Formats: sequence, C-alpha cells, structure tokens
Amino acid sequence: MTEIVVRNLFKDYGTSRVLEHVNATLPDHEFCVVLGPSGAGKTTFLRLLLSQEQPTRGEILIDGSPIDPEPQPDRGVVFQRYSVFPHRTVLQNVVMGVALRRAPILGRLFGGERKEVEARARELLAQVGLAEAVDKYPAQLSGGMQQRLAIAQALIMEPKVLLLDEPFGALDQSTRRSMHRLILDLWEANHMTIVMVTHDIQEAFTLGTRVLMIDRQRREEESPDVYGSTITHDVRLDPASKPELDRSEGESDDSMHDIFDKWVRRMGEAVISDTTDGSPASAAGEGVRRAMWSAA
Repeated sequence: MTEIVVRNLFKDYGTSRVLEHVNATLPDHEFCVVLGPSGAGKTTFLRLLLSQEQPTRGEILIDGSPIDPEPQPDRGVVFQRYSVFPHRTVLQNVVMGVALRRAPILGRLFGGERKEVEARARELLAQVGLAEAVDKYPAQLSGGMQQRLAIAQALIMEPKVLLLDEPFGALDQSTRRSMHRLILDLWEANHMTIVMVTHDIQEAFTLGTRVLMIDRQRREEESPDVYGSTITHDVRLDPASKPELDRSEGESDDSMHDIFDKWVRRMGEAVISDTTDGSPASAAGEGVRRAMWSAA
C-alpha cells in the first residue's frame, strides 16, 4: 500500500509565491496526472514530491510518514530529457542505479550479486521492449527507445512512487501512443502509484485515474507573484468506463480551463467525482479556503 498525503503545502522563492494551500490525498495505485498553464508550478510540485525542493510550509507524507528531505529510491523519476549514461550500454545503464546503491564507492557488483541484478535488468528491458538492445549505447537508440530505457532505470530501483515530468512531450504522436500503452501496462503490472506532469489534456484523461489542475485562483496586477497556485480542479476517473476519444476532439483555441471542462464532459460515466470551481463540492469549501487565505 502506498498513499501520498499533501497537507497545506506552500512553496515560496524569496518574495515570489509559487504554490499555496495545496491539499491532496492520493490512495494506493493512483495514476495522478497534474495539469496547469506554463509557470503554474507543476514541475515545482513534482520536485517537492521527489525532495529536490523543500516546502516553505506544509508537509508531504508517504504511508503516514514524512518524506525524506533528500531524494530516495522509494520515489523514482523520469524526465522529458533522457537521463541516461551515454558511455554505458543499455544493460549497464539499468544496472547502474542498483550498483551505486549497494556499492557506492566502486559502483560495481561482482559474482552472484551481479548476475542477480543483471537478470532483473534484462526482465525489465524485456517489459519495455528493449530485450534486443541490451548491448547498444544510448546514441544508437531512437527517442522512444531512450525513454523506455529511462523508465527501466527507474523501475529497477523498485520505487513506491514513480514521478513523470512530461516524459512523452518530445516524442511523435505514434511513439507517444505506444508509450501510453507501455506505461499503463507497467502501472498495472508493478502496482505503482504514479504522479505525472503534462501539458496535454487528452494525455491526462487517457492515462489518469485522477486529474488535477493547478493554477492561480487570485492575481494581483501590481504584484503578480504574491499569490501562488493551488488545486482548482480535481477529477477522479474509472479507467474501465472511459470512452474512446479522437485526438481532434481536444484541439481548440479555448482556455485550458475551458478545454478541461469539455474533457470532463466527454468522460461521461467514467467521472467518479469532480471537485471543480463552481461545483457544489468546491463551493462548500470556498468559505474555508477564503479563511485560510486570510490567515496566510
């Protein structure tokens, strides 16, 4: 079981507030996708979950305990830019993380221990479709293959939580669809909790069991950085009830919030709950939020 709880999270950089009053509970095996306009703080939120950043206020719990202040193997991460070692083969890239954890000085494993880790690495590479590429170097791989390698690197550390920072943004549409199928298969097979950041609303509703939108609810023209972003939309989805969707349906010149609302409507019976600005659920909490803002 892996539950993530975010309580009243704030993040400031000097006098600039990026996030404020962020609250969320992500149950075990959630596939949470985080959307928001550019600059809204999506990647900052992910970095806080990874412990690359520390909250100004508030806390993040995993299974009831505060997360370690430093990145740990219980949280794996895959970035849009492939985080692979160019001078090592595909197999060596996947083994490297375990080798550094078990032998931090030499970074090498020997004997039966090495064989055990290599066997696990080969299993993961087979799962991500790279069984025939174990002896190749990253420069010999396509962009999609390098991203598959980065996912295998993360999974061999057996994380409780997999964090994805726009991992498919640099891929063509056909490769992205293939990667969507892959990540869903891995999510099911490894029973992970996933938190993913994306700009693509259709990608969010295609993959997610939970879709969060973060944005600034208040803006001050004279001091644009005085208020931070918070969760403005929170939609839970039943994967088994999602309708088939055509990519052309998501193309629009409307605002991100308007497009988001259209996708919620398209989900139909797949929507389990929808806590959105203006909805009864969010209206009930509006007085609480205003009181919190006043207190801040």
